[in-house]
Amino acid sequence: MAPKDQNLRMVLCLFLLTLVRTAEAFDGGDAAALLLGATVTLVGICACLGWYARTRNGQF
Repeated sequence: MAPKDQNLRMVLCLFLLTLVRTAEAFDGGDAAALLLGATVTLVGICACLGWYARTRNGQF
């Protein structure tokens, strides 16, 4: 995938995020929970990809 495609996707995602209306009762605790959830999800996806890559190479 070319860097130009990645930049275009990032700009498109950021544009779509600006269209989403925020909730009225969004406070600091909700933001912390959202960041924690996103971090755990990202780490989980990376762990699954690493496991898949190692099993595909026969290291497990």
